[in-house]
Order: sequence, then structure tokens, then C-alpha cells
Amino acid sequence: MKFFIDTANLDEIKEAYDLGILDGVTTNPSLMAKENIKGQENIINHYKAICEIVDGPISAEVIATDYEGMIREGEILAALHPNIVVKIPLLKDGIKAIRYFSEKGIKTNCTLIFSAGQALLAAKAGATYVSPFVGRLDDISMDGIDLIEQIRVIFDNYDLGTEILAASVRHPVHILQCAEIGSDVVTCPLNAILALLKHPLTDIGLAKFLADYQKSL
Repeated sequence: MKFFIDTANLDEIKEAYDLGILDGVTTNPSLMAKENIKGQENIINHYKAICEIVDGPISAEVIATDYEGMIREGEILAALHPNIVVKIPLLKDGIKAIRYFSEKGIKTNCTLIFSAGQALLAAKAGATYVSPFVGRLDDISMDGIDLIEQIRVIFDNYDLGTEILAASVRHPVHILQCAEIGSDVVTCPLNAILALLKHPLTDIGLAKFLADYQKSL
């Protein structure tokens, strides 16, 4: 399973990259705003900076919700770097835009997916990735992991090449559940990734090893 980090914070991206497990990055307008990245020129430069850190897919989201606007913005984003993946919202015009980009050989990530039917449409249109939102479904008392599993079954039934990119992943249990059911990619905050390192028995064991070593001096 590939690990993407869901952030626009360059320090967090560098930390995850230095850990040696980072395969890519996803961003969105909310994450850009969180880092106080404003204005088209600054946003473009920020994407370029991310591409200089990570040699992997970088999802850059369009703001437009109409077909022409998505195409215009997506072509600008795709021209920034070969690793840019144009992130398109699940809308009727978004599906049309995904087909357009697919025919042009431009990679896409269809975002804001909350049903298997939506994922199937995006895959049929040629999306490189579909991003079902696990945590946001959990927030409304639905099981986001069940959705990942359903999409996995459908995609495997028809050998669809679109990758499942589990998004809105909030903690290490989500990560492990996604791995168990065969999500191709998981994108999450840095703290969720780092939490996989932690186990009380590891801490206890290390402390004992060090204490025993001191006794041997």
C-alpha cells in the first residue's frame, strides 16, 4: 500500500519523506488556506515547492466547478510538473473533465467520493485515482471502511485500473483497516503515520535493554 501525506505543510512533507516511506502528497484548498497560502501565483509556487521535495504523485485540486473552468485550471496545474495529478470533484462536469484529461494522458484524482456508484463512474471515465472519504462517513455514523471494501470488490470484478486512494483517514486503525482490505493508497496527516511507530511494549523493551546494558558496564 502506498502512503501519501495529506497536507500543504512543507516541514511535515519533508519529515515524512525523510522517514523513507512517503510515496506522494495530496492537498486541497482547505489545506492551502491552513498554511496561509493565498493567491493563484503563491499556490502555484507552493505546488512547485512540494514537487521539489517528493518524487511521486502530487494531487493539486481545481477550484472551478464547471467543465470549462476545470479544464482550464487542470491544464495549468498539469503543466507545472510531470508528477502533478489533477484533483477533480465528483460532479457531472467533473466526470466529463476526467474523461477529457484521461484522453490527454493527464492523471486525475476524483475527490469527494462517498458511494461506490460515484467511484465506479469516475473509474469508467478514466480517473487515475478515486478518493473515498473514510472519516467523513464515520462522522455521520456510516462505516467508511465498508465503502473502501465495496469499491475494492467492484474494481476487482472488472479489473479496473483506477487506484483506490483512501482519504479522510484520521488515525492508525484506519490505516491498518485500509491495508487489510486492499486499498491501493492511503492519505493521512503526519501524526497518523507516526502513530504506527508507537507501542508500549516497544518502549518497555527498549528501556530494559538499555538498563541491562548499563549494568554490564
